[in-house]
Amino acid sequence: MSDAAHPEKPAAPSAAKAPTAEPPAPPVIPWVYRLVVDTTYLPVIFSGMHLEVHGREHVPPPGTPLVVAANHVSALDPFLVARALPPGRFLQFMAKKELFIPGIGDIIRAGGSFPVDRSGNDLGAVRTSLRILKANGTVGIFPQGTRGGHEMQGGVALIAAKGRAPILPAGVSRDGRRWIIRFGAPIPPRGGIKAITAELGEVLSRLAVPVGQRL
Repeated sequence: MSDAAHPEKPAAPSAAKAPTAEPPAPPVIPWVYRLVVDTTYLPVIFSGMHLEVHGREHVPPPGTPLVVAANHVSALDPFLVARALPPGRFLQFMAKKELFIPGIGDIIRAGGSFPVDRSGNDLGAVRTSLRILKANGTVGIFPQGTRGGHEMQGGVALIAAKGRAPILPAGVSRDGRRWIIRFGAPIPPRGGIKAITAELGEVLSRLAVPVGQRL
């Protein structure tokens, strides 16, 4: 028979691609979170120091999205801020990717934190932050980037605006045998990225001064 007797079958229409599901927010394993917060407080206790917390009344209730922005003075900062928050708030910090090595990285992830590449604009970390906020979680960020940094970055304001979450400023300081966390009134994510960043910088400068001292 000729080829004409066997006409080619029309190609089956390709299946429409299903929309890619958005990955869930990083989970927090509560017992790991508490274990990390308690264990990292041991150096404070053994050195004869203690933690003072001021302004807890400014912390919005759990079940609402929140960005916590703190100045950065030591490696203990994320754990001290987490300890200072009222029960029910699990602080998920944006932490430098270099910390996520086998072993310790697994513990950090189990506590809910996630990596960020500080060498550039890490859109993946921004999206992760927004998923946490969408799930009414609490994102922790150091807007100055590195310990002892002075230049405020606009990422905090951008994430807060896109996630429709207020920014809770947290001042971290050390005075003698006191570690001090001072929470300020939440900053609404309105008014433009530059304006929010400038306001946050001014507030953190005040809150980072130990109670009883002046600027």
